[in-house]
This record gives sequence, structure tokens and C-alpha cells, in this order.
Amino acid sequence: MSDAPLLKLSGLEQVFDTKKGPVPAVGGVDLEVKPGKVLCLVGESGCGKTTTARAAAGLTRPTGGTVEFRGRSLADMDGAERAAYRRAVQYIHQDPYAALNPTRTVYSTLSAGLKRHGLVKNRTEARAKAAELLRLVELTPPESYLDSYPHQLSGGQRQRVNVARSLAMNPELLICDESTSMLDVSIRVSLLNTLGRLRDDLDVGFLFITHDLAVAKYFAWDGEIAVMYLGKVVEHGPTPEVIGNPQHPYTKALIGAVCEPDPDLARANRSAVQLRSAEIPSLTDLPAGCAFHPRCPAFEPGLCDAGEPSLAFAGAPGGGVSRPQRRRVSCHVVARDLGRGVPSAGRDAADLTLTFDAVPGSRRSAPEGKAEDPQTPRGAAWSA
Repeated sequence: MSDAPLLKLSGLEQVFDTKKGPVPAVGGVDLEVKPGKVLCLVGESGCGKTTTARAAAGLTRPTGGTVEFRGRSLADMDGAERAAYRRAVQYIHQDPYAALNPTRTVYSTLSAGLKRHGLVKNRTEARAKAAELLRLVELTPPESYLDSYPHQLSGGQRQRVNVARSLAMNPELLICDESTSMLDVSIRVSLLNTLGRLRDDLDVGFLFITHDLAVAKYFAWDGEIAVMYLGKVVEHGPTPEVIGNPQHPYTKALIGAVCEPDPDLARANRSAVQLRSAEIPSLTDLPAGCAFHPRCPAFEPGLCDAGEPSLAFAGAPGGGVSRPQRRRVSCHVVARDLGRGVPSAGRDAADLTLTFDAVPGSRRSAPEGKAEDPQTPRGAAWSA
């Protein structure tokens, strides 16, 4: 695989004009997605994840910054390049009930794009290709689904049809906008496993949006996580580092909010990070300095409210770098503590009650010296 990014967002900004004034939904996002890799965007509802995804998919024109696909800016593409981009980048919507046309059969839904882009010559080829797509997403036998209407399918089956439709164009990048949030847990895991196999077998890149850190950890263990808060990325790095040793207080709060079946561990997680406030600031009236400081447990007057922190690479304590710099954090306190050579406030990696088993379909092998148990679901548990 090439190290060149498949999708690159540089200084992406999206401002909406409202009666109450301009609303900066996205404020300067820099992200990259590489072929066959997963980038998870996580954060609370309303933090700008979907707006970022829509700009990346070319559905909206950003008010600032650039969106590049294979080094080519969307704004500079001609008609042919734009058509190729629309085929290569596909979008999976959140709601499986609203994403499908109720008047179209599954066959009609899957074949519409194939016919539009001239990928099939006749109805026989179109029907064969639609059946192949249904097998790919494990809707078998396909003959049982091709002539069905959306109202005849369950939520999980509808979402698999959505995935099959996105694969019809042989995409290089899939943008999944909370594509599992409306599904039952068992169906959710099954769909994530299907997407994981597509990632590894077809080398498809993913921009995966979720507010659930457990889902992000499960699906993007070999990829990266970018944590968004009020339109900006506050922490970005490899999934094992972000989940195993979170640096930003907001990331720690998100991890502490994950459901924990063990009551003792749940109490420990809740007591580890206590937010100062549950109220989210308005985008039309952002606080001075760090936007998270009214809620941040690590808030220091005169530091956090004095200026806006930059998203900078977080090296090892003392200024050294023990590995290539891949973690970026936007926090005054973290930057100061790392500069002084002391760990950031909060829990260390050894104190976290998380397990990191490999996920089905992942390229990551089992830990050295530990045999894999085929009867044990890999990556399904959040805590020990």
C-alpha cells in the first residue's frame, strides 16, 4: 500500500449563516485517510462529525480549506475527474429506514448506479452484479432479497443493502456516518465484521464516524482515531495510543462514559474523570481560550482561558520522542506537562481497565506468546 493519503482535509472550515449569526460548525480540521486504513471521527452529537464527512464526500462546499482526493483538490476537478471521484468515494448513511427509496426494489436500488455509470450492459448483467453484491454483504440467497421492497426487510438487512449499494461502484473510500448506531448490538457487531472483511480483502479506506468509543476501538484498532469537540480535533493518533493512554481531558471523559458491566470498574472509571459541567457551550458564543475549559477537570485560570491551544504533536515527557510522532493533542496543560517531563494529569495506561484483543478480519495478530482461542470473540469486550 502506498503511504500517500487517499483523502486529505487541510484547514477544513464550514460556517453556516443563521438568524443568530454565523455558526462555525467545523473550524480548521486537518486529517488524512490512507488506502486500506480506518480513520474514526468520534465525539458528542453536534461536534461537527457529519458536517466534516459531508464536505469530504463532496456533498457540501466548505467555506474554507481544501478537500483533496489522491492529491487533487475537489475545487480544481473537471467533469471527468469529478465523476471518477463520485464513483470512488461512497457514503453510507446513518438511518437505514430513510436511506432507501420505498418505491424501489433491492434490485432497482443496487442496479441504478451500475446503469448510470455504464458498468453493466443489460438487465441480465445488472441482476447478476446485484446478486454478487448481496453475497458480499452476506444477504443470501440473493434471490430472496432482489425483488423485495425496503418495508419487507429488517433494519440490519436494510443497512446491508446500503453497504451493498455503496460497493457497487468499486469504491476506494467508504464514509460511514454512524452506520451502526440504529442497529441492535448483535446485528451491529455482525455488520462491523462484514465491513472489516471488506477493508482487508478489498483494501478500502474508511472514514468512520461514531460517538461510541467502544465501536471505534473495535473497528479501528489498526487505524487512527480523531476526537472532535465543537468543530475542532482535540486529539488524534493511533487507536491503541488514544484508547490506551488518552491525553486530552475530553478523550478521558468519553472513555469514562463507556458502559462497563463490572460495577467496581464502572465506579472507578466515573471517579477518574469528573467534568466540571455537563453543559455544552453554544457555537454562536464560544468561550475564550480553550473551548473545553468550562467543562475541563484540568482547567487552570490564566492558562486555559488565555488563548486557544494548537493541535500539536505530543512527544515523550522531557521533550524526547520515543517513537515517530503520530499523536496530536490540543491542550495547554498537556503541552506544559510534557515540556516539563511529567505525565499528563489523569490515568496512566497501566491504570486503564481496557482490553485490546484483535478484531475479526484485522491485520493485527494475537499477542506474542498467547495462543488464540477460536471460541473467544476477539475484540468484543471493552474491559477485563
